[in-house]
Amino acid sequence: MRGISRYALPLFTLCIYVFLYVPIVVLILFSFNRSAYPYTWGGFSLHWYRELFQSTDLLHALYNSLIVACVSMVLSILLAVLFVFFRPKNKFNNLLPLFYGGLAAPEVVLAVGLLTLFYFLMVPLGLTTIIAGHTLVGLGYTIPIIQSRFEELDTRYTEASMDLGASQFQTLWRVIVPLLYPALIASGLLVFIVSLDDFVIAFFTSGAATQTLPMYIFSMIRSGATPVVNALSVFLLVISSLVVMMFSWLQISKADMV
Repeated sequence: MRGISRYALPLFTLCIYVFLYVPIVVLILFSFNRSAYPYTWGGFSLHWYRELFQSTDLLHALYNSLIVACVSMVLSILLAVLFVFFRPKNKFNNLLPLFYGGLAAPEVVLAVGLLTLFYFLMVPLGLTTIIAGHTLVGLGYTIPIIQSRFEELDTRYTEASMDLGASQFQTLWRVIVPLLYPALIASGLLVFIVSLDDFVIAFFTSGAATQTLPMYIFSMIRSGATPVVNALSVFLLVISSLVVMMFSWLQISKADMV
């Protein structure tokens, strides 16, 4: 009985990992499928990858997603740094939980709220409104990460910069930002990948003339799944994996600097 209990937990953990990663392995395998039917193996082929990158609609949707992700990342980092550095010390601490609202609340609730606000203010829907929504969500990631790193910094750096005649903006740019560099890059990469993968907020705030990559994938699936969807999913999986690896590496580097 003791021998069975000894191997029960490792076996259960192995089953969980198999359950999680077998669909990904099948997805990668069938992205190289020659057959036009996504559930029948017809031999190895790169045809669907060639068709994927020859689609102008897909490239346009990818371009929109990259624009939204990059701008949302920059705005989230900029607003987070300004909030963390310029807010009065020991004040507005009660406001910090407000930035977690975008993470704690259901995403569809946040998307409907943003859509209602844009309609009330008569803001035309498009890339601008998608960027605003993704920036709001991104603040829930950037502010906690940058705030925790900022609190670890020695206040003598700031005091020495001020004593030497530097302004607040000079101190921020030349002293604080270099010290916050790992946290800025790590939080920025996290916001980038969240924005690139987001569907719900983009769907509600995009309007009729704008389409991001997740929305394009959704429209492809609605019209009938083809192996192109598998190839596109593998492409996104590679990008996401690279960004996550960079994020993990920067987190390790930040921990080594402490």
